[in-house]
Amino acid sequence: MDGRYIAFDVETPNYANDRISAIGIAVVEAGEITGEYCTLVNPEEPFDPFNMALTGITPEMVADKPTFPELWREIGPLMDSGLLVAHNAPFDMSVLAKCLRGYGICWRPTVRYACTCQMSRRLLPRLPNHRLNTVSDYLGLELDHHHAGSDSLACGEILLHHLRSGFEVTPFIRTYDMERLCTVRGDGRRR
Repeated sequence: MDGRYIAFDVETPNYANDRISAIGIAVVEAGEITGEYCTLVNPEEPFDPFNMALTGITPEMVADKPTFPELWREIGPLMDSGLLVAHNAPFDMSVLAKCLRGYGICWRPTVRYACTCQMSRRLLPRLPNHRLNTVSDYLGLELDHHHAGSDSLACGEILLHHLRSGFEVTPFIRTYDMERLCTVRGDGRRR
């Protein structure tokens, strides 16, 4: 269970999925959750009715919240401090990359990450699906689905369950190209 993992989840205001309206982070190290962070974010973009219904986040709720560039000064070092992990990670990685790009924030050209959904498919093959709520229910985890803080904490707990089961993360580590907005293979080609 060595290593430091940054389990994160983002919520978006609209179909473009290039801005963040909420972010949750759970830090996993030494076999436990050692820190949690969650905040609403002013995406400076319009909200779609679908996203508001899904997340419960409205424009009024984020009007006085920090914008992503303001927030990044605070969470950037945290996101840099361990292996990023998310449930259905390609989605969260793409939103993060698009948001960074949209604001002209240079972070890193590539970022290593792992996906607890992919891990769960391997470790829990008999589940009917491997959505966050399904895996959380199976493991007896509390979940307020589509709320970034709850989703990131559940992701961290799922990761801990897999690690405690003796599961190795290394085969599930991928590289996300932040400029091309895709997961790449070791030879630099898209997966």
